[in-house]
Amino acid sequence: MADATVIDGRKVADKLRKEYNARVESLEGKGVTPGLAVVIVGEDPASQVYVRMKGKACRKMGIHEKTFELPEETSQEQLLELVNRLNGDEQYHGILVQMPLPDHMDESTVIEAIAPSKDVDGLHPVNVGKIVMGRPEFIPCTPHGILELLKYYSINPDGKHAVIVGRSNLVGKPVANLLYQKTQGGNATVTICHTHTEDMAAFTRRADILIVAAGSPQAISADMIKPNATVIDVGVNRVEDTSTEKGYRLVGDVDFVNARKVADYISPVPGGVGPMTITMLLHNTIYSAEKKL
Repeated sequence: MADATVIDGRKVADKLRKEYNARVESLEGKGVTPGLAVVIVGEDPASQVYVRMKGKACRKMGIHEKTFELPEETSQEQLLELVNRLNGDEQYHGILVQMPLPDHMDESTVIEAIAPSKDVDGLHPVNVGKIVMGRPEFIPCTPHGILELLKYYSINPDGKHAVIVGRSNLVGKPVANLLYQKTQGGNATVTICHTHTEDMAAFTRRADILIVAAGSPQAISADMIKPNATVIDVGVNRVEDTSTEKGYRLVGDVDFVNARKVADYISPVPGGVGPMTITMLLHNTIYSAEKKL
């Protein structure tokens, strides 16, 4: 059996960004520059890296982006005041509050303060409800990116059994809701596994499409995968590796080396889902500007 085709998230992201460039140029021709406000509280190193990457991608696309950096000791009330001000600022079509927030803040309260029409992360209850009802407005960026990868590689979920490992609000729940919808790119039979699932391998071995967002390095071994399945690995984990300059390397939630010998398609870490997440943030910001126009 030949090794699986490796899903190239960078290639797909580059293709989509070229398409989005034309949409930004069209908006600018009508006097509109898409705008994104990014808010970060505190100095979490990973969050700072993500925010810089998002800002760089926006500027390259011609999107007006401004990062609002708030100190760790900022009160929740002060953060909510800023969000409320950005809700009313017409130069920003999207608002993104980088998670996680400091412990003294309630993430749900902050997410619900963002105007649904500017919720480019797709996490506001209004936008979550629209996904459940099959009328998505803003789709969370990682699930949206997964659907675009499947589409690019002509992997049709229709009639297939999709198993999702992980039930987070960011990935597991929305991707499950999207895959079972009666629509193009959906119509799958969906099973969700999580930390309390007994004999998880019994479910994963039946998956035609296996999406893993467990946050546990190489938790899915090759013998847990159905031959010729499509495997989408969302996990990004640091594992110690003294042979590298940084002293660590990034791995996914799937044992990529061995799983590749079983699967038909598989996404790597890094270079798989990751590049798509920021790309779909660009999409949501542009879409919001088009809607406003």
